[in-house]
Amino acid sequence: MSEKPVIWWLRRDLRLAENPALRACVEGGGPVIPVFIRDDVVDGTGTAAKWRWSEGLRHFAGVLEDRGSRLILRSGDPARVLADLAEETGAGAVHWTRLYDPDAVERDMRVKSALKDAGIGAESHGGHVLFEPWTVETKDGGFYKVYTPYWKAVRDRDLPEPEPAPRKIDAPGSWPDSETLDEWALGAGMRRGAEVVARHAMIGEKAARDRLDDFLSEQVKDYGGDRDRLDRDATSGLSEPLTYGEIGPRTVWHAARKLGSKGAEKFLSELAWRDFAWHLVYHTPRIVTDNWREEWDAFPWRDDRRLSEIRAWERGVTGIPVVDAGLREMYVTGRMHNRARMIVASYLCKHLMVHWRIGQAWFADCLIDWDPASNAMGWQWVAGSGPDASPYFRVFNPETQGEKFDPDERYRRRWLAEPYDDPSDTALSYFDAIPESWGMSADDPYPETPVVGLKEGREAALAAYEKLKG
Repeated sequence: MSEKPVIWWLRRDLRLAENPALRACVEGGGPVIPVFIRDDVVDGTGTAAKWRWSEGLRHFAGVLEDRGSRLILRSGDPARVLADLAEETGAGAVHWTRLYDPDAVERDMRVKSALKDAGIGAESHGGHVLFEPWTVETKDGGFYKVYTPYWKAVRDRDLPEPEPAPRKIDAPGSWPDSETLDEWALGAGMRRGAEVVARHAMIGEKAARDRLDDFLSEQVKDYGGDRDRLDRDATSGLSEPLTYGEIGPRTVWHAARKLGSKGAEKFLSELAWRDFAWHLVYHTPRIVTDNWREEWDAFPWRDDRRLSEIRAWERGVTGIPVVDAGLREMYVTGRMHNRARMIVASYLCKHLMVHWRIGQAWFADCLIDWDPASNAMGWQWVAGSGPDASPYFRVFNPETQGEKFDPDERYRRRWLAEPYDDPSDTALSYFDAIPESWGMSADDPYPETPVVGLKEGREAALAAYEKLKG
């Protein structure tokens, strides 16, 4: 036990329960100083994600104040900021939750080295994923490259029950100075879209727990069959709070596992897919930026952002209704149904033959549940360039996908205005969110023909793929 203050460096763990880093701080016995640092990693996130960071931090600051604590905000290089804060407060140690993308790993190694050189304790903890990436190995001691054997390796593993929130977080006698969220203006880039997206955001630990409870009591029983239905509220919606750590993965895992149903089992496998993505990012960090299968470097991707087809795709005016509906859902809510993500991505990478990195960058800018591992894995899965990827010759037909997963056009009517005489409020809100410079209106005619026809695009993509193989 120590009376020296300890610094809790928050990143993607804006919660009190199931937080090993916070628990280590509290068990140290001294005052706890929570700090969030705006660094290059935070500034490098997309527009919508930065806005969501700001909203999540604002909410969590209020949670801490209710506990008699406070959230300190600082900006700069974390190694320098944490060392300065420790000297300023007399703190003897810093604790944080590990992350696994290449930028975070490099940053954390520098921070740990600098703090230890300064005589300050530095310890990282698990908590962002179910299974630390280096603890899941094949029989040969390597990492998994295919999901099914990965799932078989982890599905029956024991996981500790999630720890409850600490009863008390001791405060220091005096608080260090803090910057403010208003000064940071993280959400400034959202402009008028912020008000629209805010109506759909799920912010904070309580909101996430309530959503989990509702999902497990209602939708999970039919999850296996309904999760791909665009027209039904059949998914958990927890990607957003999991991204910012407003709910812990073990909390979700144990709550679902206790049900023991087929729907819950399928849901657990989807939760483990998130871990698999981080497993791959940790072991092969190039997946975030480059083709995981290097032979795909020779594929004739189109990657000029000025192409009119790319602009049409980004703005949801490709002339393929289910594709456009998915892209508009993302712009209005900051999220997109997973089935729609696959359809939207397939049309871009295969019918338009645009490099997956173009789509990845657009998602990174527009999603409030942006997760560097899941999204890199998802885009490369669709493109065919990743591990355990969908074969390139598997080209989604958006029309048949719409007929199968949105048979009554409820999803398309919810997010598209122009094709319908009486557009929904959610469809109209798209025009309140987009930049005025786009010059779009609900009164515009919907494209009569797609920017690239389905048959034409499929044939061109398959011809390029055959050439690559040759």
